[in-house]
Amino acid sequence: MTATRVVLAEDQPMVRAGFRALLDSRPDIEVVGEAATGTEALHHVRALRPDVAVMDIRMPEMDGIEATRRITTDPSLNGTHVLVLTTFELDEYVFGALDAGASGFLLKGGEPADLVHAIRVLAAGDSLLAPSITRKLINTYTSRPQPRALAAPDGLDELTGREREVLELVAHGLTNAEIATRLHLSPLTAKTHVSRILTKLGARDRVQLVVIAYRTGIVES
Repeated sequence: MTATRVVLAEDQPMVRAGFRALLDSRPDIEVVGEAATGTEALHHVRALRPDVAVMDIRMPEMDGIEATRRITTDPSLNGTHVLVLTTFELDEYVFGALDAGASGFLLKGGEPADLVHAIRVLAAGDSLLAPSITRKLINTYTSRPQPRALAAPDGLDELTGREREVLELVAHGLTNAEIATRLHLSPLTAKTHVSRILTKLGARDRVQLVVIAYRTGIVES
């Protein structure tokens, strides 16, 4: 099995060393680069093309949000998913990272196993929000005054009725298992629907689907 390749971007050397020691102890994860600034993180991601970039949200030179935006908008880095680390549950920076295209958010004070799990989830092509903030983050984000998109994204008209149902449930923060239960589907069928929606809307992950659903008015806050 090929190991998941990771770049660690954290400006505190001791914290970064702790993360590296934790990840190096896992046979399915390989830390291929470390960065102490946002600029250095972007350089390493472009050069090394990791599966996951673990990005501290507050980084010197270039903050984690801008580094994340440059990664997610670079077509050559489509295979890299960004996991943002934040100290506070509803840090204002988290909303910027959500817009920037981060695939996951994790609290720095969580359990070590949470970081390992998050990296594995993102490497598998899924997205992840810290369990303690998932619903709260979505609710707070979507209740903020934001302009609605005037034009529907490409592919929206291609969604089937069932796919629109699934998109609405994704936007409310339901997992594939919860969607399967709600719609009386198998978990595999629910996952297939989500994958097709991602493809049709050109979204990187479920987090972007949440933004699309609310910004276009498919789901009302």
